[in-house]
Order: sequence, then C-alpha cells, then structure tokens
Amino acid sequence: MAYTYSKIATYTVGSGGVSSINFLNIPQNYTDLLIKFSGRGSGTSGVMRMQFNITTAGYSNRNLYGTGSAAGSESATGTSSFFSAVNSGNINWNSTTASTFSNMEIYIPNYTSSNYKSISTDAVVENNATLGYQFMNDGVLNINAPITQIDLITSGSETFVQYSTAHLYGIKAEL
Repeated sequence: MAYTYSKIATYTVGSGGVSSINFLNIPQNYTDLLIKFSGRGSGTSGVMRMQFNITTAGYSNRNLYGTGSAAGSESATGTSSFFSAVNSGNINWNSTTASTFSNMEIYIPNYTSSNYKSISTDAVVENNATLGYQFMNDGVLNINAPITQIDLITSGSETFVQYSTAHLYGIKAEL
C-alpha cells in the first residue's frame, strides 16, 4: 500500500513569539494526519501541550523518555491536554543551548473516525551544554468526533520563539 503526503498548512512563528499554534478547519479527506514541529520555548520549563477540537477533557497518555544517563516514564489521565503533568522537557527552552530547536513528529491515524483517537509522538530536546532528551509519547483522545482543530500550546506565560515551525500533513492510503 502506498501513502501520499499532502501539506495542508505551515505555521512559522514571527518576531515576538506566540503562545499557541493553531490548525483550524482541518480537511476531512485524508486517512491520517502528521505534524512535523521544530521549535523552542521562551521560558524555563519547555512544555508543549496539544488540544484537539478545543476539548479540555478526555486525554490519556504515557510518556517514555531518556536523558542519555537515565530513563523513565510518566503518565497522565483525564488531563486538559496531552503533555500536561508529564516530564517538562518536551521542547528546547532558555536554559538549553542557544538557538537550538527541538524536533517533534506527531502522528494521528484515523482522525475522521467517530471512535476514540490514538496519537503518538517522537521528540528530541537537543542540548550541547548538558544532557539531551528523547521522548516517545502515546495517547488516547476520548472524543467521538472527527478532529477539525489542533492547537499546540506553550505552558504558562511562555511563547514559541521566532522561527519555530509546524507543518501539518494529510496522509492518504492508496491501494
């Protein structure tokens, strides 16, 4: 089976930063969605959260991470978004190596389904000064509606800094 990737939207943060990146009115004619993110936070915690369809309940996720010297896992259930209440190293932040951006891939299969949605991420926080982080996160979104909006949100008063970029792709499975 072949897969066709089509870019739906790109968001590049301008001067001054933004607290959220929003993909609105997502077309419903693909089988899966993929977000490729390269970004950095302005604060000290480096957490990026995701919300779908402005839903603030029904999220469950498990986060596995490695630091180069240790490994661990965390989970959260019923939180207001993915990544809240899990390890705070999801994106580069002010205390990591200057001008270094983290990279993340977020995969959402069957996003038009009327069933719960599975979501997986693979992310890396690069930091030449001390240690880096590798994250793998799997979650379930407990909503029965198709996904029409995805919001990438920083924590607290942080912003995504200039040149942070998110690309949203639609994936079609073709026989």
